[in-house]
Formats: sequence, C-alpha cells, structure tokens
Amino acid sequence: MQVTSMNFKARAGEKLADVKLQAALRKLQGNFVKGRADRVAELDNFEAIRTAAAEIRDRALANLDVYLEEFETNATARGAVVHWAETAEEANRIVCELAVRYGVRKAAKSKSMVSEECALNDALEAAGIEVIETDLGEYILQLAHEPPSHIVAPVVHKSKEDVSDLFEEKHKLTRKTRIPDLCREAREILRPHFLSADMGISGANFIVAETGSTLIVTNEGNGRMVTTLPRVHVAITGIEKVVPTLEDATTLLRLLPRHGTGQTITNYISVNTGVKDAADLDGPEHFHIILVDAGRTKLIGGDMQAMLRCIRCGACMNHCPVYQSVGGHAYGWVYPGPMGSILTPSYVGIENALDLPNASTLCNQCGVVCPVKIPLPDLMRKLRERQFERGLKPWPEKLGLALWGWTARHPALYAVLSRIGARMLAYMGGAEKRIHHLPLGGGWTAGRDMPAPQGKTFRELYSQKIRKG
Repeated sequence: MQVTSMNFKARAGEKLADVKLQAALRKLQGNFVKGRADRVAELDNFEAIRTAAAEIRDRALANLDVYLEEFETNATARGAVVHWAETAEEANRIVCELAVRYGVRKAAKSKSMVSEECALNDALEAAGIEVIETDLGEYILQLAHEPPSHIVAPVVHKSKEDVSDLFEEKHKLTRKTRIPDLCREAREILRPHFLSADMGISGANFIVAETGSTLIVTNEGNGRMVTTLPRVHVAITGIEKVVPTLEDATTLLRLLPRHGTGQTITNYISVNTGVKDAADLDGPEHFHIILVDAGRTKLIGGDMQAMLRCIRCGACMNHCPVYQSVGGHAYGWVYPGPMGSILTPSYVGIENALDLPNASTLCNQCGVVCPVKIPLPDLMRKLRERQFERGLKPWPEKLGLALWGWTARHPALYAVLSRIGARMLAYMGGAEKRIHHLPLGGGWTAGRDMPAPQGKTFRELYSQKIRKG
C-alpha cells in the first residue's frame, strides 16, 4: 500500500466535507465506543487484567529473541516451516516463491494487516496468482479497489447503499438492499473460492512460543476455512506478536474483543498448530509461517518500544476525536488513528509522515482506553520532539517559535508586547467577546470561535488581585 501520509492535512479537509463519511463515522462511535464501555463494565477486575496484559506484552518484547526462537523450534517440531523476512519485499518474495513451488493458481486470504503493509495482493497478482479476500469488509474493498479505513471494520466508510450498488455492478445479480441478503450473496460468491483455492493466507493476532501455534480471531468463520481447506497455509505476521504461553494469549483475549468490537468474545478463535496428520479430517498439508520485521526491531530498546505492545484492537481510533472527524483514509497508510500516528512515522520514516504526530489533541482518550496501557500521547509528543530536533517543522512554525523565544529573553519588551496583544484581542472580540477570525491563527478560528481575553495580561490581573487582597 502506497504511503500518502504527507497529504494528511489536505485529505483531512476533504473528509470533513464528506457528508456520507461523517454519517458513517457517527455510527462507528455509537457502536464501538458504547460497546467497549458496556463489555469492560462486566469485568470486576478490569484494571488488574489490563495491567497483566501490559506486563505480558512487555515480557515478550524484553525477551523477543528468546521467545521467537522458542516459537520457531516448537512450530518446526509440529511440521511447520518458519521463514524470517527483514522487509516487506522479502515477505512478498517468500510467498510468491511458495506459490511457485506448490503450483498455486488461486490464494484465499483472511484479514491480515501485515499483508496490507507489504502490499502482498499486488505482488501475488503480478506473479499471475488470483487473490480473493474472504473477510466481508476486505472483499468489498477489493471489489472497489480501495484500502481499508479501519483495522477492525475496514469498510466502515461505506453505506449499505454503496455496497448494494457495488455488488450489483460486480456480481451482475439483482440489486439487494437488505443486509442479510447482501451477506448471503457474498457468501455464495465466496464459497467456491474456499474450495478451489490452492493456498490459504492468514495473519495472526498472536503467535504462541510454547506451542509453536498461530492464533486468529474472527467473527465470520472465513479465517477458519482459509486455514484448513487449502492444501497450503501461509501465515504472515509481525515479529512482535509473539506471546510466551497459551495462558498469556487467553489473558489478552479477554481484552481484545471487548476493545475491538464491543464483544465479550469473538465468534471464532482458531489456534493453528502444525500440519495435517493422517488421522485429521482437515488442515493444510504444508504450513509456512513468515515472521516479518519491516521496521519493528528499530523500536526495540528505544523510546517507541511500548508501541509494540499493540494488539490491534482499534480502540484508540474509535475514541480519538481526530479519527472520529476524518476517518482512516486521511492518514495515508495501513494504520490510522493514534496508533497510525506513531506506527507510520516509525516504520516508513518521520519525514514521510510529518503531520501524523500532530494529528492529535493529546486529550489522552486513546491512552485511557488502550487495553495494554500504551502511553500514546507521550509517544506522539516524543515524535514531535524528533521533528523539531531534525528541523522538520514547517518554516512558519519555526520562525514563530524563534521570534517568541527571542522576545521571551527580553522581559521588558515581552511585557509591553503582551499588554498590546491582550488589548488588541479584547478589542477584536467586540461585544460578543468572541474572535471569529484570528490573524495568523486561521486554523483555529476556521472551525470555532476563540474566547476573547479581558484585555489585561496575566501579570496585570495577578497584581490587581494581590492589591485587593
């Protein structure tokens, strides 16, 4: 997926004016935000579980090499083959080579954000392999030739009518308008692909070191069919997804569906271990697991390491006032919202995503709801500091800060200019005491009025209070 994060401001403006998108985003808030709150309220010991989950992720990251080697040993002992990919391009090459080795003509995929990172579908199609997305949302996006706008609900930006029109155009069937009918149509179109696919490709919510298993959670059952029906199963996931034990995975699973979709538990939890035995009725003959770095090791041991705790629940974006206003496509890459404002600059370079660390009010809604206690606002603040240190801030901002800094080093001048400024702003507020258009601050007053000050500086007001006292 091409990175277009440098265009965040322009795209955000477009999304704010998109009436249809705004209606869709309001539904997202009502469903996921309330659902998470209701499900979390069911847990008497929520904060204790949250603390334990953060500790599990930290323990895995502190000993990442040990647990990854343990995972490889146990996965290999059960018939799987583990591959290591340093880059997205290397991951794509491995999958394409496996497709050639096994004579694959069609690959059925379940939802995988890492494959979106790698643009795996494009690589497979370039190699002459048909790729079918089987998650309903991802399938809709594949038909529409669009990237996902949310990591859990990828097609949240589309209405039911949009999907009806798309299915009518692509499937050449009678237009349906009821959601159950649309789901059945998709099911009937996809079912033959499950049966005829030579390769199934999945992601992994977690990989378990003690058993060598990959674990996925789904609500549609497509993931289970993708991982059991084709003769070749390829699981592609980031190296940070490792957890030490199955018990650790179950602790995290108490939080993932609650924060992701507002469910106590998802419909399907699939633990895939090894290849099909002679006595098994289903399962792959060949199981390959690709562990992808693609920038993750750069975060280990640094001030961004806590971001690798992320379990991809999407709660941070569901509660973020910026994401709630502009949606996911404005962020310009795979991961939107607060998580994307950190992951994208960390993975593709901060110079390619200058606006994202600043696409936040720092209200800490994201940090409060994160199930593994990632201090998201703090990490965005650190990225802003890096921007400043590397001279990547826009020149008007750098000039303004330089002028303010010079003035602040001359207290007498600063006091005079402050008095003039306070009185001018009070005058601009008029009888309403609200400033509708602020010179050099149009970004603020374009969407809201600024309360006008009283016309006196803080020092003047403080001195007046002391004299009265």
